[in-house]
Amino acid sequence: MSSTWSTAFITGGGSGIGLRLAEMLAQRKTRLAIFDLKVSDEVRHRISTLSPGSVFHQVDVRDAGGLDAAVRAAVSEIGAPQLAINCAGVQRARVFEELTAADFDFVVDINLRGSRNFAAAVLPQMSSGGRMVFVASLAGLVANYGYAAYNASKFGVVGLASCLRIECKPRGIAVTVVCPPEVETPMVAEERKSAPAITMQTKQFAGVVPLDVLCEDILRGAERGEWMVITGSRAKLTRFLARMVPGLMNRITDNMVADGLRKLQR
Repeated sequence: MSSTWSTAFITGGGSGIGLRLAEMLAQRKTRLAIFDLKVSDEVRHRISTLSPGSVFHQVDVRDAGGLDAAVRAAVSEIGAPQLAINCAGVQRARVFEELTAADFDFVVDINLRGSRNFAAAVLPQMSSGGRMVFVASLAGLVANYGYAAYNASKFGVVGLASCLRIECKPRGIAVTVVCPPEVETPMVAEERKSAPAITMQTKQFAGVVPLDVLCEDILRGAERGEWMVITGSRAKLTRFLARMVPGLMNRITDNMVADGLRKLQR
C-alpha cells in the first residue's frame, strides 16, 4: 500500500502502535510530526533516517495549551497535517474497588481528554481530504472485568469520534475510530504484570492481533475513509455479539468470569 499523505501527525509515536505507524509512514516518505512524553534518540534517528525532515515534540496530551502550541510549531516546520492519528493511551487494569480516584482520572485524562485535546489542536489545521484517526479499543465497545477506567475512557473516545465524524464530514474530513483487541505492545506487556488474572483470561475471547497487521489495517482504513476499523475475526465476532445479541454476550462474559473465579479458589 502506498501512502496518499505527505504529512502526518501522531501522538504516542514514541512507542507501541504509534511508533509502528510512524515507521510505516516514514517508509513511504511521509513527513512526520511525532508527539509523546518522551521520544528516545533511537526513535528520532530511526524515523529521521527513513523520512528526513520529520519533527519530534515532547508534550503531555493532557496539557491542552502545550499540545496546541506543539501542533502549531509542527505545522510551521513541515506543513499542515493531512493525516492525524491519536495513539497516546494508558491502562490501569484493576477491579473497581481497588481503583483509586487518581488512577481513574489518570486513565480518563490521557485517553479521553488527550483525544479531545489533540482533535482540538489539529482539526483547525486540516483541510478537505484530511483524515483524523482515533485509536480507541475493543474496550470502547465491549466491557471487561477490571476495566472500569479503561472502558469508561475508550467508550468516551468512540463517542467523541462519533460526534466528530458527523461534524467533520461537511468539511471533507473523514474520521476513523480504531477498536482493536489485545495487541502485542509495551503497554500490554506492562498490563500483564499487574492485571487481575480474570481480566487476562476473559480478554482471550476476542483474541490477539499482530502489531503489523493492525497498523496496516489502520492505514488502509484511513486511506479509504472508513468509519470503524476492527482487526481480527474473533474481535469482530465479539463486537457483533455485544451489539446484536447483548444478552448472549453478557452470559458468555459472566460465565468466563465465574469460571475464572472458581479457578482462583482452587
